[in-house]
Amino acid sequence: MTLATLKEVLQPAQSGGYAVAGLVTLGWEDMRAYVEAAEQENLPVILQAGPSCRAHTPLPILGKMFRHLAEEASVPVVAHLDHGYTFEECREALESGFTSLMFDGSRKALAQNIDETAAIVELARSAQISCEGEIGFVGYSGGENSAGTDPDEAAKFARETGVDAMAISIGNVHLQQDQEGGLDEPRLRAIEAVTDVPLVIHGGSGVPTAQRRHLAQTSRICKFNIGTELRMAFGTALRTAVQADPDRFDRVAILKDTHDPLVSATRFVLRGFRAQEKG
Repeated sequence: MTLATLKEVLQPAQSGGYAVAGLVTLGWEDMRAYVEAAEQENLPVILQAGPSCRAHTPLPILGKMFRHLAEEASVPVVAHLDHGYTFEECREALESGFTSLMFDGSRKALAQNIDETAAIVELARSAQISCEGEIGFVGYSGGENSAGTDPDEAAKFARETGVDAMAISIGNVHLQQDQEGGLDEPRLRAIEAVTDVPLVIHGGSGVPTAQRRHLAQTSRICKFNIGTELRMAFGTALRTAVQADPDRFDRVAILKDTHDPLVSATRFVLRGFRAQEKG
């Protein structure tokens, strides 16, 4: 069994100069492909259940799916709640077997975000699992704008909550389909100067691949969340499978054809977070 907590995979990443992928799941097909890709690359992986995933499948079911895959995997697998918005939701995830809780209070005032995140940290610690918090709202492509993380607020947040990982807003955007933007490295370095907590980038699909690799190796960013990039790969594979044979109707057979393309796309993502080769 290789079920792991977030802290257990991020601490070695921070000291080893690499990052771990937090892969946003929507169903059995993608989470299974993600674990197979991680095994082929011999890298840890974080399976994430975000709001849209939870709207489709109840947390207790997701917990069992994640844990089943972890028990069969040869690499560490983290069962992670992504963007939990309430104490009750985080507690349900804990009771469902998740090993990491991400509480998102980034839309709230700093003091309230700190107080509520600290309560989730205490909940997680009582069960010997991990907690990720967010300081500085990360916006959405075509929607809400990002707020940007203030370094002084980040230092206060990290110190007073005790989070195991801290998601920050430095130019990253959720649901971005291209990589034309990039992260604000001066703001990142200012945050790194005031805290040693492992950092997390949500909206990692919109970060140029070269910058992802560079920062995985040279910064405190130990976790990049990837969702849109792999959903696009899955959608392309599914569309090809459906159109290949108009008479085919068995969804198991159709979905089977998405597996290998998604594994390949995931392996490409994972390789971009490796430590720099020496020699």
